[in-house]
Amino acid sequence: MAALRRKFGEDYQVVNTNRDTTAFSAPVKKKRQRFVEKNGRCNVQHGNLGGETSRYISDLFTTLVDLKWRWNLLIFVLTYTVAWLVMASMWWIIAYIRGDINHGHDSSYTPCVANVYNFPSAFLFFIETEATIGYGYRYITEKCPEGIILFLFQSLLGSIVDAFLIGCMFIKMSQPKKRAETLMFSQDSVISQRDGKLCLMFRVGNLRNSHMVSAQIRCKLIKVR
Repeated sequence: MAALRRKFGEDYQVVNTNRDTTAFSAPVKKKRQRFVEKNGRCNVQHGNLGGETSRYISDLFTTLVDLKWRWNLLIFVLTYTVAWLVMASMWWIIAYIRGDINHGHDSSYTPCVANVYNFPSAFLFFIETEATIGYGYRYITEKCPEGIILFLFQSLLGSIVDAFLIGCMFIKMSQPKKRAETLMFSQDSVISQRDGKLCLMFRVGNLRNSHMVSAQIRCKLIKVR
């Protein structure tokens, strides 16, 4: 038995089976952590950056694109909700300062915004104008210059928020990260001579019927120093 141990190496151990025979178990391979995931993301964690994290805020658009979907959706919902509440509050403040709330159902009184006499009606008016629904029940009158200025500010702010958030969501949806899930790589790679040079070779398989156009494969070599 000692001779068999020396022959097969110390990584093998002797086990006894139920049939009173002797077998050798193969060494268990340790699962190594991947440096590059199959979707192309580098499994690298940045540390000891200090105050360099503020650079992510300077490039806010790219930071939002790189965030996970749950954070993108949360920011998307919160941004629109907060913007709607703030703008509706501004319309309600104008109606409160002008005294339109006290003359909500007075047909002889000309308010800044018709049929806006509380916060819910101001919120509905903002949604109708922002979403261009235009039911026609609530509208701005010509005797309210501050309302016209606020409406212009609302239109500009709404266009900026829509372009920023919708553009961010569109770019995130168009990224082909999930395309890598239908690509298969060979388990083993070889170094062989090809055209007089040593080359690292492996196989890539596409599971979809649609062929990829102008596909590029990048490899990273990790050296231990």
